[in-house]
Amino acid sequence: MTRSMPSGSDNASDDHLDEKYWEALLNQGEFSQSVDSQISNQPYISERDSNPIHAHNFESETLDFIYEDASENDWEAVEAIQDNDEVLHLKVVGYNRGGLLVDWHSLRGFVPASQLIDFPGDGFEQQRQNLLTERVGETISLRIIELDPDKNRLIFSERAAQANAGNRMSLLYSLEKGDVLEGIVTNLCDFGAFVDLGGIEGLIHISEMSWGRVAHPSDMLSRGQRIKVYVLDITPEESRIALSIKRLHRDPWETVDERYQEGQIVEGRITNVVDFGAFACIEEGLEGLIHFSELAEGQFLHPRNVVSEGDIVSTRILSISGKKRRLALSLRIE
Repeated sequence: MTRSMPSGSDNASDDHLDEKYWEALLNQGEFSQSVDSQISNQPYISERDSNPIHAHNFESETLDFIYEDASENDWEAVEAIQDNDEVLHLKVVGYNRGGLLVDWHSLRGFVPASQLIDFPGDGFEQQRQNLLTERVGETISLRIIELDPDKNRLIFSERAAQANAGNRMSLLYSLEKGDVLEGIVTNLCDFGAFVDLGGIEGLIHISEMSWGRVAHPSDMLSRGQRIKVYVLDITPEESRIALSIKRLHRDPWETVDERYQEGQIVEGRITNVVDFGAFACIEEGLEGLIHFSELAEGQFLHPRNVVSEGDIVSTRILSISGKKRRLALSLRIE
């Protein structure tokens, strides 16, 4: 493990975890894309419930899986289990489109699909639902990765149960912001990538993957890939680690004024075409705007009549400002 603070990472402490994507992890596992309304309204299947809970409850802020008669003693006991980093062997009593439901005494817990071993990160909704259905009745080994009695939240992980006792918590409390670690990509979803750091997983939000534009995490990473990551933020009491790839490299806007000059001819790749012009990337993390008036001589109906996404073009730098993160380009280079 090494500790480093790449230039531009001084703001890392301000980049706290966005609760929205953690809610997405708990609410939908890897299902961050929209799903058919008929599927999303399917009820839970549960061996214990005589009246199934409907899916809209699952997407509430409280993730209210816990029975109304949940015992305070059980909350205290399960907290001790978490503190001791113990593995529980629990029977799967139900499922929904986000993962599996398990019971421990009077408490109900949830295992997100992203925390299951050998569960596909993509595929058809029905296929994934079938795989979850097949696991009802199984007894699986689990570790607690989040516990919050005030929110009726008890979250388990099958992946975390694979680590040796004590390793996860030891690693979690030894980490510091700015650490650089190696890990293995375990899951990809619309909002980011999960990385196994050795028994505990961190999340790279899509905004932390590159200084440039990333349409989907799968454009940069693949499951099973070993990568280096920068520790952006840690919340030990909630076993949450925010990671970054882009913080391993210097922000290209910091030195752009030193490396480029007005009037310079540079090669770029068209990344986006809009009504008022087109954007071109001249290096990773550096995109400039080619205004409609700078695309070509003469008249044309739309920028798409001149350029298309993916085109490689020669451009002239009209103006540049690292401080404002602005770059104006032109295709009229003569």
